[in-house]
Amino acid sequence: MNLLENKTYLSNLKKCIQETSGILQGFKEKNIMVTGANGLICSAVVDLLVMANQELDLNITIYALGRSVERLEERFSTASAEMCVVPVLYDATKEFSFDKNVDYIIHGASHASPDLYTEKPVETMQGNIYGLTTLLEFSKDKQVERLLYVSSSEVYGDFSTDKPLLETNYGYVDILNPRSSYPMGKRAAETLCVSYLKEYGVESIIVRPGHIYGPSAKREDKRVSSAFVLNALKGEKIIMKSTGSQIRSYTYSLDCATAILQALLKGNPGEAYNISNPRSIISIAEMAKMIAEIGNVELEFDLPTEVEAKLFNPMNNSSLNSEKLCSLGWKAIFDAKDGFKYTMDILAETIQSVSYTHLRAHETGRNL
Repeated sequence: MNLLENKTYLSNLKKCIQETSGILQGFKEKNIMVTGANGLICSAVVDLLVMANQELDLNITIYALGRSVERLEERFSTASAEMCVVPVLYDATKEFSFDKNVDYIIHGASHASPDLYTEKPVETMQGNIYGLTTLLEFSKDKQVERLLYVSSSEVYGDFSTDKPLLETNYGYVDILNPRSSYPMGKRAAETLCVSYLKEYGVESIIVRPGHIYGPSAKREDKRVSSAFVLNALKGEKIIMKSTGSQIRSYTYSLDCATAILQALLKGNPGEAYNISNPRSIISIAEMAKMIAEIGNVELEFDLPTEVEAKLFNPMNNSSLNSEKLCSLGWKAIFDAKDGFKYTMDILAETIQSVSYTHLRAHETGRNL
């Protein structure tokens, strides 16, 4: 089942549209380019725009960019999506050219799973720095109104505080650790944004999402929130590879999508905005316990292997202060308990639908 055909997910989207119709109206008659459109965050952005286009009659065009046109066509295969989504082949590490007019760009193409930026540090940095450069050049030449860059809370590095991080808090990052390809690539890309603003007048906004979760995560996503959800859906026990004392900001993917659109239209060029649900700042252990209870599975604590430990975010506290974003008029709709419950319900319904479809196909083939 396509997510855009899932009743629970559609109800979530409609709730977001009701709460943010004012900001969504700002995209009426606009052409919007979204890179990383198959990813956790930006696929949710495209979903929200697709539904807003249908519900609010926006007459928008969404250029959904990704490394596989086939996967994009499959992901956005509903009638409502086909009305406004144009799949486009895109690789952030390669040369990019595009001949259509674009009003807004949302650049979210990046390795975001710990195993990917640990195994492919070169491509991780290239995707953030080179990929962004090509889009900033495109924005300069085509006079794009605004570009939004999806950065990360990892830019803050190891900053010692027990309070949610402000946009001005920066700590230590080990630049000789290949895993730092992710936070250092994000840091460099942010500086590139403000450099193009100063030198060429290209308006860009930066957002720094905390820990985003939701049904749009890929099955191979190795982030613990995604992995724990899949464990619970399979009826498997959740195994913690640490004490889980680290504090994180957890935000449902559709709340992240509304935050991105709010920042794109209302944010100040050259500034960064944390994306964090202030009602969902919890420890990893609390998150794991929540998922285990929703999924009715066991929770177990175990020591990590050396390989597993290398994937970990070194920050003990990466919770984010989102007051700056909230001052633009944004507010989260789903708290952690509701968000994880919806995520698991939607994925469970999707899995059941896929299993039923495969079963019927098998039975039909057998009876022929």
